[in-house]
Formats: sequence, structure tokens, C-alpha cells
Amino acid sequence: MADYSALDRLLHRLALASPARAEMMHDIERGMFLGKAPTDTGAHVFVTGLARAGTTILMREIHRTGQFGSLTYADMPFVLAPNLWARMSRRGHRPGQKAERAHGDGIEVDMASPEALDEVYWRVFAGKEYIGRNGLSPHDPDNDLIAGYRDLMRLVMLRTGTARYVSKNNNNILRLAALANAMPGATFLVPLRRPLDHAASLLGQHERFLNADPFTRDYMAWLGHHEFGATHRPFLFGPRPAGDPMTLDYWLRLWVAVYGALDRVEEAYPNVTFVPYEALSADPAVWAAVARRIGVTPAAAGELRPTKDRAPGAHDARLAVEAQALHARLSARTFAALGLAPAP
Repeated sequence: MADYSALDRLLHRLALASPARAEMMHDIERGMFLGKAPTDTGAHVFVTGLARAGTTILMREIHRTGQFGSLTYADMPFVLAPNLWARMSRRGHRPGQKAERAHGDGIEVDMASPEALDEVYWRVFAGKEYIGRNGLSPHDPDNDLIAGYRDLMRLVMLRTGTARYVSKNNNNILRLAALANAMPGATFLVPLRRPLDHAASLLGQHERFLNADPFTRDYMAWLGHHEFGATHRPFLFGPRPAGDPMTLDYWLRLWVAVYGALDRVEEAYPNVTFVPYEALSADPAVWAAVARRIGVTPAAAGELRPTKDRAPGAHDARLAVEAQALHARLSARTFAALGLAPAP
């Protein structure tokens, strides 16, 4: 974002700042291309969870199989009109040079890289239903809104020449039950990370993005990303987490609230599966099990690798015990669902 030209920034503002303009472009896209889009098979994959749980790297491995279409950086900023924008722009035909993304986590991206962009659909058409001043609330979209989302998926599959769709959208935890119920043939993968390490990583990213420049703040808000930093608004599965976001305890409380809610959804819907973050990064058998679960032939992972966790700082020991107990219970179910022996 720091290297965006003045023209790039203007184009992003024109395309994303106004929901009315974005909706108009989407209507044109639907009129021109929806009739040509492939039939929705329903066999899609959605990766979701709290940020910093490995959602991006898992989505990239799934996309790397070549069987899934996804929105990419080339679709920015007209993400609701991917086919129309592809005609207007040559960006999608030139991947360009890879560069590390702003998170500073070693993940390199180019124009062809898949990214979490479909939240723009939900923000444009239903943002007032779940985006509040104090946080993002659980969202129960109606059938028409979900049908419109599936149409966007078909438009992306048309542009990419694929029959299946993969999405990484952390905000989908807000509407996970509704999506899992509406798309029983899809698979919803929720990476599960050890809570202290996860909270420490969230705190680190919050600090990293806290002094973001005005355009970066707008950009994150346009994409519906409020996970951390200057535009942070927590997920509200219950009261807003108590405490200061500059402390580890705040993020631990958020972790407990979010994964406690996801626990109930995973129990209710067989197409929702937790994925063990640490084991996925270190044990090829876990990636192979995930690949089988989503119906692709297991092959060697390209980017999965053991991670170096930030050492947790001072925290409430009782809160950590509560979080670790929840993680242990979810982790046991996770390995069983994937047909794997529990981690030592």
C-alpha cells in the first residue's frame, strides 16, 4: 500500500469508498457475465478464523492445487466486477514481481496471489447489519444475500476458468453457521492455534499497524479488515473484550470468546472442521489429511513451514488456563475429524 501511486489511491477510493458505486459496478457485471458463469457445484472451500492463525497460508496451499478460483490482487479495486475489470485492465495478465506483504511475516504476494477480498460483498450489501462502532457482531444473512454471494463466486469461477471456489475471509466467522447451513457441500476450515502464541501474534500485528497512514486505514476499512491496528474493532461474541488492546490479556479474552463461539458451530455442522495450526505447519500428514478432506489429491505443500512464535509476555495465568483448556478440547476433536493421531 505504501508504494501505491496517487492514481492507484484515487482508483481505490472511487471503487471502494462508495457502496453505491461498488453496487452499480456489480450490477453491470451481473448483467454482462452471470449468464455465462458456470453452474454452482457447491463443492467449495472456505478458510476462516481469527487473524494470525495461518488462514492465509492454508488458503494459498489450497489455491496452489489449481482446482480453485479465488479473487486475487489483480481484481482490486473492482472486486465485485472481476470479469469487467479483467477486460478493462491488463493487470491480471502480468503477475509482476513478488514482494513481502505489509504484515512482515515472510509471505510474498504478486498480482496473481489470492487474497481475502470477498468481504467487500458483505460490507457493501449488508455492512450496517454487523459493522458497529464498537465492533463486528454475529451476522445472520438471509437467503437472498447468500444467493447473491454465490453469484459472485460463480463470476469469479468464470474469470478463473475453474469449477470450485476458495475463500479466505476471517469475517466469515460472524456468519459461519448461516453459510455452513446454506452450503452443505462446501467445506469450512478453521485453523486452530495455541492461544498464548496466537494472542502474542495478534498483539504484535496490532502494534505494527497502530500508526498506519490514512490511506492504509481507509484501505483496511474498505476491505472490512478490523482485526488489529488503528482501525481495530473486535468480534463481539458477547461483550466487548475487557482491557487494553496493548496487553496480551485483551487478545486472550478475544480468543476465548471467538473460539468458544466457533466450538458451538463446529459441533452443529459436520462441514466445519478445525485444522491444527502447529501440526499443519510441521507435519506433512496433516496437510495430506486436509487435502483429502476437501477432495484433492495430496501433494507436497509449497509454503507450509514451522513457524517461530513470538514469546508471550505478561498475562493472567487463570485466563491462560481457561484458553488452553478450550484449545485442548477443540484440538482433540480436530485430529479425530481428520483421521489423525493426536499431537504429542
